[in-house]
Amino acid sequence: MTGRGALICGVDEAGRGPLAGPVFAAAVILDPAHPIAGLADSKELSARKREALAAEIRSRAVAWMVASASVEEIDSLNILQASLLAMQRAVGGLAVAPTEVLVDGLHCPRLTLPVRSIVRGDATLASIAAASIIAKVERDAEMLALHRIHPCYGFDRHKGYPTASHLAALREHGVCAAHRRSFAPVRVLLATGD
Repeated sequence: MTGRGALICGVDEAGRGPLAGPVFAAAVILDPAHPIAGLADSKELSARKREALAAEIRSRAVAWMVASASVEEIDSLNILQASLLAMQRAVGGLAVAPTEVLVDGLHCPRLTLPVRSIVRGDATLASIAAASIIAKVERDAEMLALHRIHPCYGFDRHKGYPTASHLAALREHGVCAAHRRSFAPVRVLLATGD
């Protein structure tokens, strides 16, 4: 349903791959009468461009919401289910109910609204691109906050992804509360007692 008066909500997540920090999801309903130039998959944009677009999305969208699932939820549910939970929370928190929800990827969260998944939706649909940008900006801000608490891991640089420097810091300093214990590099480290 995409006719006149339809309120299409784009949904995307950020942070499925990292070894640390929550997974974030955003839900965005754009105003078709006021398009935002430059929307693209957040991974294709510089941090500065993402920040500028995120501010524009927040001020011009019909509605937007960001939600997350914690490290504990990721470890108890698995990363896919935690991502879907964050998406469900984001859509549920919107101030305006959408007509239809379009989700980037293969899987849809359980919703009472019409919902469908679109592979590579963040590269083809403005509302999903907007959601990817908002989710990424919010997650990056959270990782900077975690960096201030745990500076030895370099979360400000790699945002929790399994880079060589992050893996080296894990081996040197061990696992902190921000790490996902169900993810293989962390799980192996815990099992070997390093």
